[in-house]
Order: sequence, then structure tokens, then C-alpha cells
Amino acid sequence: MTATPSFLRLGPECPTSPIVLSVPHAGRDYPSALVSALRIPPIALRPLEDRHIDAVALAARQDETMLVAQRARAWIDLNRGEHERDPRIDEGAPMGGQPQSAKLRSGLGLIPRRAGASGEIWHRRLTDDEVMARITEDHRPYHAALSEALTAAHRRFGIAVLLDLHSMPPLGPPETSPRIVLGDRFGKSAMSRLVSRLEGVVRAHGIAVAINAPYAGGHILQRHADPRRGIHAIQVEFDRSLYLDARLDQPGAGLSTIIGVVRDMIDALADEALPGQLAAE
Repeated sequence: MTATPSFLRLGPECPTSPIVLSVPHAGRDYPSALVSALRIPPIALRPLEDRHIDAVALAARQDETMLVAQRARAWIDLNRGEHERDPRIDEGAPMGGQPQSAKLRSGLGLIPRRAGASGEIWHRRLTDDEVMARITEDHRPYHAALSEALTAAHRRFGIAVLLDLHSMPPLGPPETSPRIVLGDRFGKSAMSRLVSRLEGVVRAHGIAVAINAPYAGGHILQRHADPRRGIHAIQVEFDRSLYLDARLDQPGAGLSTIIGVVRDMIDALADEALPGQLAAE
């Protein structure tokens, strides 16, 4: 295994904000057990990463509670359910029965099978013990910590809002395509006024925005959102060309602008959740 922790939890035990941040796909820790099972070079797994969106989140955060995955998405995808195991590469995956999700059929299940244009990842099938170890050591602890953070925020403020931060490849020409996509599972994971506030923030920065198309939110929103109880969750996808260089590899000239966008999003959500608090401070 590796000495790198599975994820980082930042923020005080007693939350100072109803906003909780999650960055589940930016991890760059590739354990030796992963590398030894690859049929492609590790660099070919980068398309699976939400490349350096953690740098944006870490710079935008003040004292909010935040979870940041360290382990690479290729190791295990925290935005998939435990049941989304791919029988083509996972010996412990159930055969038949429950229909497979579109993501799983495309090779992007709990353990990804494919990595963009590089195709198939693994040179062998993974044993049930290997996959269960990743579930118990990485997947379950992340979700337990996220649940605890949201519960603590809700206990203190009577409301909690999860901002789940991701990045996406460009959807098309920047002149005609959305560059930020907000997802609320078509109204199931958050009050519409929270999403509207985020939409307003993005438009105020002059950035084209879409809602739920093509990304409506995944397992994290489905698992942790409960708007009827006052726990809301919104996924945000950022076009990587907004903050990375021309190769979409390293932080670029737009990084500081997108850090400002995320900070404005956090402040807008806090103001919408607890009207007047920011003015009082």
C-alpha cells in the first residue's frame, strides 16, 4: 500500500460554516499495487483525474470543512456506488441481476476499466479481496467522513450544503458551449434557489453555464443529499481550459479567476443558507 492518506479532511471539528466542500476525483497518488497491474503507463490515467481542481478548492477555501481525495480515481471512484462493480475486470462483481448503469457499461464503474483514448487499463482481472480492500480502506471512510461533516454542519446551522467540485474536458468551442455545469440531479438534491444563486455567480463572471446537462451529479449527491431534512448537495463541473494551461495539464493563467469564482460560490451559498450572516460579520 502507500503511506499517503486516502484523503484529507480540513476544517475544525465544530464547523464554522454550513458549506461543506468535496473534491473526490483530483487524487494523484498511484499505489504500487495499481501500477503493477496496469497495461498502460500511469501517465495515460490522467484523463480520469479532475486535474488540479484540488488546487482551486484549496486556494478558495477559508475555514469551511473540506474533504480532498488523495488516492487516484483509477484506484477507486468515490463518485460511484459500491454496487457498480464491473464484471469484466472484477472477479467479485455480481453477474446478472441488477441492470448496469450507463457509466458502468462505458467502463467507468467503481473501479474504472477504461481511461479515455488509452482504452483498457488493466492487464489482469482484480480479485474480490483487492476490490473489497479498496472499498473498506478508501471508499467507505471518505463517505463516512462526508456524512459526519454534513451532519455536524446541519446540527449547528439547521442546514448543510455540499459543494462537490469536479472538472471536465471542454464540451466544445468556448464561444458556444457551457464552461461550467451545475448538477442537482434534476432538482432532487438541492433547493432550486441554491442552484439559482450559483448560476448567478457564474453569469456575473461572464462564464457560460448549464444546469444538469451533460452532468447532473453522481453517487455523492445521490447518497448524501436529503433536501427535505435540510441537507443539500450540488455538483460543479469546471471546463479544464478555464484554469489549466493549453495542454490541460498544469495550472494556467486562469487559475486565480476560477479560485475567485469558487470563493464567490461558497459565499453565495452561505448567504442563501443563512441570510444576513455575511453582512453581520
